[in-house]
Amino acid sequence: MRPQDRGLFYVRIQRVETEFENMSRQMTGAKMIVECLKDQGVDTIFGYPGGAVLPIYDEVFQQNAIQHILVRHEQAAVHAAEGYARSTGKPGVVLVTSGPGATNAVTGLTDALLDSIPIVVLTGQVPTFMIGNDAFQEADTVGITRPCTKHNWLVKETAALSETIHEAFHVATTGRPGPVLIDIPKDVQFASAAYTPIKKARVSHYQPPVKGDMASIEELVAAIETAKRPVFYTGGGVINSGPAASQLLRELVEATDFPITSTLMGLGAYPGSGKNWLGMLGMHGLYEANLAMHGCDLMINIGARFDDRITGVVDAFSPGSKKAHIDIDPSSINKVIHADIPIVGDVAHVLEDVLKVWKSRGRKTDKSGLQEWWAKIDDWRSVDCLKFEQVSQVIRPQHALSRLEYLTKDHDRYITTEVGQHQMWAAQYLNFDDPNRWMTSGGLGTMGYGFPASVGVQVAHRDSLVINVAGEASWLMNMQEMGTAVQFKLPVKQFILNNERLGMVRQWQELLHGERYSHSWSEALPDFVKLAEAFGAKGIRVDHADDLDEAIKEMIAYDGPVIMDCLVEKHENCLPMIPSGAPHNEMLLSESSTKDAIGSKGAVFV
Repeated sequence: MRPQDRGLFYVRIQRVETEFENMSRQMTGAKMIVECLKDQGVDTIFGYPGGAVLPIYDEVFQQNAIQHILVRHEQAAVHAAEGYARSTGKPGVVLVTSGPGATNAVTGLTDALLDSIPIVVLTGQVPTFMIGNDAFQEADTVGITRPCTKHNWLVKETAALSETIHEAFHVATTGRPGPVLIDIPKDVQFASAAYTPIKKARVSHYQPPVKGDMASIEELVAAIETAKRPVFYTGGGVINSGPAASQLLRELVEATDFPITSTLMGLGAYPGSGKNWLGMLGMHGLYEANLAMHGCDLMINIGARFDDRITGVVDAFSPGSKKAHIDIDPSSINKVIHADIPIVGDVAHVLEDVLKVWKSRGRKTDKSGLQEWWAKIDDWRSVDCLKFEQVSQVIRPQHALSRLEYLTKDHDRYITTEVGQHQMWAAQYLNFDDPNRWMTSGGLGTMGYGFPASVGVQVAHRDSLVINVAGEASWLMNMQEMGTAVQFKLPVKQFILNNERLGMVRQWQELLHGERYSHSWSEALPDFVKLAEAFGAKGIRVDHADDLDEAIKEMIAYDGPVIMDCLVEKHENCLPMIPSGAPHNEMLLSESSTKDAIGSKGAVFV
């Protein structure tokens, strides 16, 4: 064979191989979806089948690389994916059907959007030729979910499916994380097309900047060098940025010796046992944290969004401070509070540059000013705003969580919560020394979040102790997930503080509505022990303070799902509390935490 012919021969062979490769990559849309998920490293799907996603479920059945967790309600699927994502740092994946399957997912999507949780939700849709005809189980899923997702897609051609899925993962996890949704008609799932590998996904159009402006970083460092009353105010953005961000934050705090506080979503980014820790701030934050925020001269906001539960009255929020704000999302800066030093960028990248610049300039701080500032903070700490007395056999909720903390702190522990008083008590009395150990619904405040979130966490961490701190009212909203826990042998512990009340609603009615308890007392509650047994789980009931420790130990030791019904004081208020309309330096404290206790209802303004 002549050399020139040999070259043509090889070209033809390459063309045949390419054509064969393309033919071998032809697959149905349903199979393509599963292949995309594998390529993205997905190992778990939370979902519930229905007619519009049966082709996908058929492909799920025919493979073993991805496990599917069958929930009992689509809302629970999204919350479980949130728990999985928050505890692992990986995106959670949800698969639900069209119509009510998709609409049931809306609460979870909104929850994930407000708390910046990366999840990818795949929904089935009626065939493309039936869209708009009010077909059985049809809903305008893209229209309904547009306000509660970072982005969503309706895929009308199988050839566009793989690229869309890969793009969706990119959008969910890049910049400020959040939920995305892909609506997939049934005929798109049945039809065939060539699979586009992940490397060909279109992602260049969405590349948020991660490096902060160096001039602004130098301005922040100059402020750090001269501040007399500084405070770090951190949020969930530190945790979302990844382990490096938390480590850099800890290094910066220890090096500068500045005090640090956190939002509800940021707990664990800095150790709760750390010497510079002031505790959580905000409406139910600690006295010393709130007064430090009110009296500081330099506030360094790292990955928080100035939520109204943090700021209180905006005009009275930290009135004398210079405010720096580091955030990956430019829309969060200057939205609520004006930032004197705005820095748009990823927390880890910005903190790395702040440390480099600060060290290069000599590691300077105003040490005498800091010494006076810490002396003032220690005075505030002496108030001991979380002090309580367990004087009778009626269990106080603070005591229950203090004992839970003591008996579980040495375990490989993850905590989820429902929403209400118990959520705030958990944030106050449980310590978190590491990020990704605390899963709660912050922005939306979703009752029913905690139980399915604990399922998602336990799926991701099979050998860890996962506890959902709950109120009986919140827990009942997704109680059906006991079936999921039992089916998949997930030893999640449901620690219910049962006061037979809608606790936070009742508290506000007492303090703001003349003690008119309109529909805030739970009626016809189930026997939680019998309910657990009916599902095939273990039930424990405790109503006596002397029995509490043994009940908690029994809950921990049981190798399976547990419902622990802990009956607590019915009219306990969650304090400290900044009343609605008050600034940070006007707090409602318990009588136990101050010698100047006056008034009634076991509380006093300070």
